[in-house]
Amino acid sequence: MRSVALAVLPLLACSGATPPVAAPDTAAASRDVAAVLDDWHDAAAHADEARYFAHFAPVGVFLGTDAIERWDVPAFRTYAHPRFAEGRAWTFHSTTRHVAFSADGRIAWFDESLATERLGPARGSGVLVKGATGWLIAQYNLTLTIPNERFAAVKKVLETP
Repeated sequence: MRSVALAVLPLLACSGATPPVAAPDTAAASRDVAAVLDDWHDAAAHADEARYFAHFAPVGVFLGTDAIERWDVPAFRTYAHPRFAEGRAWTFHSTTRHVAFSADGRIAWFDESLATERLGPARGSGVLVKGATGWLIAQYNLTLTIPNERFAAVKKVLETP
């Protein structure tokens, strides 16, 4: 792998691109991001609307499983409020999570496998930004995982009016 990276450096120099910067130690930042995401999921599981939405950046976006579900924070809160008010939001538990960071350590992106009560296996991915008060969710994308061998059947359902 090292020889591949060394071979790329001359190409970057010729192109005018900046070579990759060595990543800072991200162990503590990874724990912080995980704590935010875990608390966010816990807030939903306990129908704590205020705590749940406090984890979003002001310009945050939630992408749901339905193709029409692209919500900014106010729209998502309007959609979710009745569920929180009834004390039954949703329960997602991360079973695995991978986190990476920008070179300056102020942007994190992640993907996580989820165990869910209603949806079955799912995947979440997204972006967090580090602000003065800590990490905030700028984008979260919830997806259902479909085994490749079952996709033709799912496609048929999706194409049915």
